[in-house]
Amino acid sequence: MGVDYYKILQVDKNATDEDLKKAYRKLAMKWHPDKNATNKKEAETKFKQISEAYENLSWCIGLVKVLSDPQKRAIYDQYGEEGLKGQVPPSDAGGATFFQTGDGPTAFRFNPRNANDIFSEFFGFSSPSPFGGGGDGMRGGSFGGVFGNGMFGPFAEGRPMNQGPRKAPPIEKRLPCTLEELYKGTTKKMKISREIADASGKTLPVEEILTLEIKAGWKKGTKITFTEKGNELPNMIASDLVFVIDEKPHPVFTRDGNDLVMTQKVSLAEALTGYTVHLTTLDGRALNITINNVIHPNYEEVVPREGMPISKDPSKKGNLRIKFNIKFPAKLTSEQKAGMKKMLSY
Repeated sequence: MGVDYYKILQVDKNATDEDLKKAYRKLAMKWHPDKNATNKKEAETKFKQISEAYENLSWCIGLVKVLSDPQKRAIYDQYGEEGLKGQVPPSDAGGATFFQTGDGPTAFRFNPRNANDIFSEFFGFSSPSPFGGGGDGMRGGSFGGVFGNGMFGPFAEGRPMNQGPRKAPPIEKRLPCTLEELYKGTTKKMKISREIADASGKTLPVEEILTLEIKAGWKKGTKITFTEKGNELPNMIASDLVFVIDEKPHPVFTRDGNDLVMTQKVSLAEALTGYTVHLTTLDGRALNITINNVIHPNYEEVVPREGMPISKDPSKKGNLRIKFNIKFPAKLTSEQKAGMKKMLSY
Protein backbone atom coordinates (compact mmCIF):
# COMPACT_ATOMS: atom_id res chain seq x y z
CA MET A 1 0.00 0.00 0.00
CA GLY A 2 3.02 2.32 0.25
CA VAL A 3 2.94 5.27 2.64
CA ASP A 4 0.22 5.03 5.31
CA TYR A 5 -1.24 8.55 5.50
CA TYR A 6 -3.56 7.57 8.36
CA LYS A 7 -0.55 6.52 10.43
CA ILE A 8 1.39 9.68 9.60
CA LEU A 9 -1.50 11.87 10.81
CA GLN A 10 -2.17 9.51 13.73
CA VAL A 11 -5.87 9.10 12.85
CA ASP A 12 -7.97 6.01 12.10
CA LYS A 13 -9.63 5.18 8.79
CA ASN A 14 -12.97 6.57 9.94
CA ALA A 15 -11.49 10.02 10.59
CA THR A 16 -13.65 12.98 9.58
CA ASP A 17 -12.48 16.12 7.83
CA GLU A 18 -12.37 17.90 11.21
CA ASP A 19 -10.27 15.07 12.64
CA LEU A 20 -7.76 15.56 9.81
CA LYS A 21 -7.61 19.32 10.34
CA LYS A 22 -7.05 18.94 14.07
CA ALA A 23 -4.30 16.38 13.49
CA TYR A 24 -2.64 18.55 10.87
CA ARG A 25 -2.68 21.64 13.10
CA LYS A 26 -1.02 19.78 15.93
CA LEU A 27 1.63 17.95 13.89
CA ALA A 28 2.47 20.80 11.48
CA MET A 29 3.16 23.08 14.41
CA LYS A 30 5.24 20.40 16.13
CA TRP A 31 7.40 19.54 13.11
CA HIS A 32 7.76 22.86 11.32
CA PRO A 33 11.52 23.12 10.50
CA ASP A 34 11.81 26.55 12.08
CA LYS A 35 10.79 25.08 15.43
CA ASN A 36 13.40 22.31 15.17
CA ALA A 37 16.76 23.96 14.72
CA THR A 38 18.68 21.02 16.21
CA ASN A 39 17.07 18.36 13.99
CA LYS A 40 16.09 20.40 10.96
CA LYS A 41 16.58 17.69 8.32
CA GLU A 42 14.32 15.24 10.14
CA ALA A 43 11.76 17.98 10.78
CA GLU A 44 11.68 19.00 7.11
CA THR A 45 11.03 15.39 6.08
CA LYS A 46 8.26 14.91 8.65
CA PHE A 47 6.72 18.31 7.86
CA LYS A 48 6.46 17.41 4.18
CA GLN A 49 5.05 13.95 4.98
CA ILE A 50 2.42 15.51 7.28
CA SER A 51 1.44 18.02 4.59
CA GLU A 52 1.25 15.32 1.92
CA ALA A 53 -0.86 13.09 4.16
CA TYR A 54 -3.30 15.88 4.98
CA GLU A 55 -3.53 16.97 1.35
CA ASN A 56 -4.22 13.45 0.09
CA LEU A 57 -6.75 12.44 2.72
CA SER A 58 -8.61 15.78 2.73
CA TRP A 59 -8.76 15.62 -1.08
CA CYS A 60 -10.27 12.16 -0.82
CA ILE A 61 -12.94 13.36 1.63
CA GLY A 62 -13.64 16.41 -0.52
CA LEU A 63 -14.07 14.25 -3.59
CA VAL A 64 -16.60 12.10 -1.78
CA LYS A 65 -18.59 15.20 -0.85
CA VAL A 66 -18.56 16.50 -4.41
CA LEU A 67 -19.50 13.23 -6.06
CA SER A 68 -21.84 12.03 -3.29
CA ASP A 69 -20.32 8.58 -3.81
CA PRO A 70 -18.87 6.97 -0.66
CA GLN A 71 -17.14 4.31 -2.76
CA LYS A 72 -14.56 6.83 -3.98
CA ARG A 73 -12.82 6.97 -0.62
CA ALA A 74 -12.08 3.29 -1.09
CA ILE A 75 -9.65 4.31 -3.86
CA TYR A 76 -7.07 5.27 -1.26
CA ASP A 77 -7.99 2.46 1.10
CA GLN A 78 -7.45 -0.01 -1.76
CA TYR A 79 -4.60 1.54 -3.76
CA GLY A 80 -2.87 3.91 -1.32
CA GLU A 81 -0.97 7.01 -2.49
CA GLU A 82 -0.40 5.47 -5.95
CA GLY A 83 -4.12 5.34 -6.51
CA LEU A 84 -4.53 9.00 -5.56
CA LYS A 85 -1.83 10.02 -8.02
CA GLY A 86 -3.48 8.11 -10.85
CA GLN A 87 -0.83 5.40 -11.01
CA VAL A 88 -3.33 2.60 -10.17
CA PRO A 89 -6.63 3.27 -11.98
CA PRO A 90 -9.96 1.62 -11.15
CA SER A 91 -10.35 -1.75 -12.87
CA ASP A 92 -12.88 -0.43 -15.42
CA ALA A 93 -10.99 2.72 -16.34
CA GLY A 94 -9.02 1.18 -19.19
CA GLY A 95 -5.73 2.63 -17.98
CA ALA A 96 -7.04 6.23 -17.81
CA THR A 97 -6.88 8.46 -14.73
CA PHE A 98 -10.60 9.32 -14.82
CA PHE A 99 -13.21 8.85 -12.14
CA GLN A 100 -16.69 8.22 -13.51
CA THR A 101 -19.54 10.50 -12.51
CA GLY A 102 -23.06 10.25 -13.94
CA ASP A 103 -22.97 9.08 -17.55
CA GLY A 104 -19.72 10.69 -18.60
CA PRO A 105 -16.09 10.72 -17.46
CA THR A 106 -14.70 13.71 -15.53
CA ALA A 107 -10.93 14.03 -15.00
CA PHE A 108 -10.03 14.59 -11.37
CA ARG A 109 -6.29 14.96 -11.44
CA PHE A 110 -4.57 15.26 -8.07
CA ASN A 111 -1.89 17.97 -8.06
CA PRO A 112 0.18 17.88 -4.86
CA ARG A 113 1.01 21.30 -3.43
CA ASN A 114 4.12 22.63 -1.75
CA ALA A 115 4.12 21.89 2.00
CA ASN A 116 4.61 25.56 2.83
CA ASP A 117 1.64 26.55 0.64
CA ILE A 118 -0.59 24.16 2.59
CA PHE A 119 0.68 25.55 5.91
CA SER A 120 0.19 29.18 4.83
CA GLU A 121 -3.30 28.55 3.48
CA PHE A 122 -4.32 26.46 6.49
CA PHE A 123 -3.40 29.11 9.04
CA GLY A 124 -4.56 32.06 6.98
CA PHE A 125 -1.18 33.60 6.14
CA SER A 126 -0.38 34.69 2.61
CA SER A 127 2.98 33.80 1.11
CA PRO A 128 5.66 34.59 2.10
CA SER A 129 4.72 33.65 5.64
CA PRO A 130 6.12 35.52 8.68
CA PHE A 131 8.25 32.54 9.65
CA GLY A 132 11.88 32.07 9.01
CA GLY A 133 14.73 30.12 8.07
CA GLY A 134 13.59 26.96 6.34
CA GLY A 135 15.79 25.15 3.82
CA ASP A 136 14.86 22.74 1.03
CA GLY A 137 12.10 24.90 -0.33
CA MET A 138 10.86 26.27 2.98
CA ARG A 139 10.15 29.98 2.80
CA GLY A 140 9.73 32.96 5.14
CA GLY A 141 11.30 34.61 8.20
CA SER A 142 11.83 33.29 11.77
CA PHE A 143 9.26 31.70 14.10
CA GLY A 144 10.89 33.37 17.08
CA GLY A 145 8.58 33.24 20.11
CA VAL A 146 5.17 33.18 18.42
CA PHE A 147 4.40 29.59 19.48
CA GLY A 148 2.96 28.62 22.84
CA ASN A 149 1.19 31.71 24.14
CA GLY A 150 1.75 33.65 20.91
CA MET A 151 -0.55 34.15 17.96
CA PHE A 152 -0.67 30.43 17.12
CA GLY A 153 -1.71 29.19 20.53
CA PRO A 154 -5.49 29.15 19.80
CA PHE A 155 -5.08 26.87 16.78
CA ALA A 156 -4.03 24.00 19.03
CA GLU A 157 -7.56 24.14 20.48
CA GLY A 158 -9.20 23.83 17.07
CA ARG A 159 -9.80 27.50 16.26
CA PRO A 160 -11.40 27.79 12.79
CA MET A 161 -8.88 28.51 10.08
CA ASN A 162 -9.09 31.53 7.80
CA GLN A 163 -10.79 30.37 4.62
CA GLY A 164 -10.65 33.75 2.86
CA PRO A 165 -8.80 34.30 -0.41
CA ARG A 166 -5.10 35.09 -0.26
CA LYS A 167 -3.72 38.36 -1.57
CA ALA A 168 -1.27 38.32 -4.45
CA PRO A 169 2.15 39.85 -3.67
CA PRO A 170 2.59 43.55 -4.58
CA ILE A 171 3.93 44.59 -7.97
CA GLU A 172 6.63 47.27 -7.77
CA LYS A 173 7.56 49.62 -10.60
CA ARG A 174 10.42 52.12 -10.61
CA LEU A 175 9.34 55.75 -11.16
CA PRO A 176 12.27 57.96 -12.26
CA CYS A 177 11.93 61.66 -11.32
CA THR A 178 14.17 64.65 -11.93
CA LEU A 179 15.50 66.66 -9.01
CA GLU A 180 13.40 69.57 -10.30
CA GLU A 181 10.24 67.44 -10.00
CA LEU A 182 11.15 66.35 -6.50
CA TYR A 183 12.02 69.93 -5.53
CA LYS A 184 8.77 71.49 -6.72
CA GLY A 185 6.42 68.50 -6.65
CA THR A 186 4.55 67.33 -9.72
CA THR A 187 1.73 65.18 -11.07
CA LYS A 188 2.36 62.26 -13.42
CA LYS A 189 -0.13 60.21 -15.42
CA MET A 190 0.52 56.51 -15.91
CA LYS A 191 -1.44 54.21 -18.22
CA ILE A 192 -1.64 50.60 -17.06
CA SER A 193 -3.11 47.44 -18.59
CA ARG A 194 -4.50 44.71 -16.37
CA GLU A 195 -6.96 41.83 -16.25
CA ILE A 196 -10.24 42.16 -14.37
CA ALA A 197 -12.87 39.52 -13.68
CA ASP A 198 -16.54 39.94 -14.58
CA ALA A 199 -19.48 38.52 -12.62
CA SER A 200 -19.04 35.10 -14.22
CA GLY A 201 -15.34 34.94 -13.27
CA LYS A 202 -14.13 35.44 -16.84
CA THR A 203 -11.17 37.83 -17.12
CA LEU A 204 -10.84 40.57 -19.70
CA PRO A 205 -8.14 43.19 -20.34
CA VAL A 206 -8.72 46.83 -19.43
CA GLU A 207 -6.63 49.99 -19.51
CA GLU A 208 -6.63 52.63 -16.80
CA ILE A 209 -4.98 56.00 -16.27
CA LEU A 210 -3.49 56.43 -12.80
CA THR A 211 -2.68 59.85 -11.36
CA LEU A 212 0.50 59.99 -9.29
CA GLU A 213 0.83 62.98 -6.98
CA ILE A 214 4.51 63.53 -6.17
CA LYS A 215 5.06 65.81 -3.19
CA ALA A 216 7.85 68.37 -2.87
CA GLY A 217 10.84 66.92 -1.00
CA TRP A 218 10.05 63.25 -1.56
CA LYS A 219 13.16 61.07 -1.56
CA LYS A 220 14.37 58.09 -3.52
CA GLY A 221 12.59 54.99 -2.24
CA THR A 222 9.30 56.73 -1.39
CA LYS A 223 6.39 54.51 -2.43
CA ILE A 224 3.03 55.36 -3.97
CA THR A 225 0.57 52.48 -3.57
CA PHE A 226 -2.56 51.83 -5.60
CA THR A 227 -4.55 49.19 -3.74
CA GLU A 228 -5.61 46.09 -5.70
CA LYS A 229 -4.71 47.46 -9.13
CA GLY A 230 -2.99 44.25 -10.26
CA ASN A 231 -4.57 41.43 -12.26
CA GLU A 232 -7.67 39.83 -10.79
CA LEU A 233 -7.21 36.06 -10.47
CA PRO A 234 -9.56 33.31 -9.25
CA ASN A 235 -9.50 32.86 -5.47
CA MET A 236 -6.96 35.65 -5.07
CA ILE A 237 -7.21 39.27 -3.97
CA ALA A 238 -5.62 41.44 -6.66
CA SER A 239 -2.11 42.66 -5.87
CA ASP A 240 -1.30 46.25 -4.99
CA LEU A 241 0.56 48.28 -7.60
CA VAL A 242 3.46 50.15 -6.00
CA PHE A 243 5.48 52.91 -7.69
CA VAL A 244 8.89 53.49 -6.12
CA ILE A 245 10.44 56.95 -6.50
CA ASP A 246 13.90 57.05 -8.08
CA GLU A 247 16.09 60.09 -8.76
CA LYS A 248 17.48 60.83 -12.19
CA PRO A 249 21.08 62.13 -12.24
CA HIS A 250 21.37 65.94 -12.37
CA PRO A 251 24.15 67.76 -14.24
CA VAL A 252 24.87 70.19 -11.36
CA PHE A 253 23.46 68.94 -8.09
CA THR A 254 23.53 65.70 -6.13
CA ARG A 255 21.32 65.06 -3.14
CA ASP A 256 22.48 64.18 0.36
CA GLY A 257 19.40 63.75 2.53
CA ASN A 258 17.73 67.16 2.45
CA ASP A 259 20.92 68.92 1.31
CA LEU A 260 21.98 69.71 -2.24
CA VAL A 261 25.67 69.36 -3.06
CA MET A 262 27.56 70.80 -6.02
CA THR A 263 31.23 71.07 -7.02
CA GLN A 264 32.60 74.27 -8.57
CA LYS A 265 35.87 74.47 -10.51
CA VAL A 266 38.10 77.46 -9.68
CA SER A 267 41.62 78.49 -10.58
CA LEU A 268 44.34 78.85 -7.97
CA ALA A 269 44.19 82.62 -8.32
CA GLU A 270 40.41 82.61 -7.77
CA ALA A 271 40.79 80.31 -4.77
CA LEU A 272 43.28 82.72 -3.20
CA THR A 273 41.71 86.05 -4.09
CA GLY A 274 37.95 85.41 -3.94
CA TYR A 275 35.28 84.01 -6.20
CA THR A 276 31.55 84.41 -6.94
CA VAL A 277 29.50 81.28 -7.72
CA HIS A 278 26.72 81.86 -10.26
CA LEU A 279 24.08 79.15 -10.46
CA THR A 280 20.44 78.47 -11.31
CA THR A 281 18.37 76.85 -8.58
CA LEU A 282 16.06 73.90 -9.15
CA ASP A 283 13.07 76.25 -9.20
CA GLY A 284 14.70 78.51 -11.80
CA ARG A 285 16.09 81.36 -9.68
CA ALA A 286 19.47 82.94 -10.38
CA LEU A 287 21.67 82.69 -7.29
CA ASN A 288 25.00 84.45 -6.76
CA ILE A 289 27.19 83.45 -3.81
CA THR A 290 30.27 85.57 -3.18
CA ILE A 291 33.15 83.88 -1.34
CA ASN A 292 35.79 86.10 0.20
CA ASN A 293 37.52 83.39 2.21
CA VAL A 294 40.59 81.57 0.92
CA ILE A 295 39.34 78.43 -0.80
CA HIS A 296 41.54 75.50 0.25
CA PRO A 297 41.13 71.92 -1.05
CA ASN A 298 38.75 70.89 1.77
CA TYR A 299 36.80 74.14 1.85
CA GLU A 300 32.98 73.92 1.69
CA GLU A 301 30.63 76.89 1.44
CA VAL A 302 27.26 76.23 3.11
CA VAL A 303 24.25 78.28 1.97
CA PRO A 304 21.39 77.83 4.45
CA ARG A 305 17.88 76.91 3.26
CA GLU A 306 18.81 76.47 -0.42
CA GLY A 307 18.62 72.69 -0.37
CA MET A 308 15.65 70.36 -0.91
CA PRO A 309 12.27 71.01 0.71
CA ILE A 310 11.56 68.85 3.75
CA SER A 311 8.57 66.71 2.74
CA LYS A 312 6.85 66.89 6.15
CA ASP A 313 7.13 70.68 6.12
CA PRO A 314 7.92 72.02 2.60
CA SER A 315 8.30 75.56 4.00
CA LYS A 316 11.60 74.37 5.46
CA LYS A 317 14.60 73.33 3.38
CA GLY A 318 17.98 71.74 3.76
CA ASN A 319 21.23 73.50 2.87
CA LEU A 320 23.19 74.01 -0.33
CA ARG A 321 26.78 72.83 0.08
CA ILE A 322 29.34 74.02 -2.45
CA LYS A 323 32.59 72.09 -2.77
CA PHE A 324 35.52 73.21 -4.90
CA ASN A 325 37.87 71.68 -7.39
CA ILE A 326 40.97 73.90 -7.47
CA LYS A 327 42.91 73.87 -10.71
CA PHE A 328 46.64 74.15 -9.96
CA PRO A 329 49.07 75.21 -12.70
CA ALA A 330 51.06 72.38 -14.29
CA LYS A 331 54.33 74.31 -13.92
CA LEU A 332 55.75 77.77 -12.99
CA THR A 333 58.67 79.73 -14.40
CA SER A 334 61.49 80.81 -12.13
CA GLU A 335 60.17 84.34 -12.15
CA GLN A 336 56.65 83.13 -11.21
CA LYS A 337 58.03 81.03 -8.40
CA ALA A 338 60.01 83.95 -7.06
CA GLY A 339 56.96 86.19 -7.28
CA MET A 340 54.80 83.63 -5.51
CA LYS A 341 57.34 83.24 -2.71
CA LYS A 342 57.51 86.99 -2.27
CA MET A 343 53.74 87.39 -2.36
CA LEU A 344 53.03 84.54 0.07
CA SER A 345 55.78 85.35 2.53
CA TYR A 346 54.48 86.53 5.88
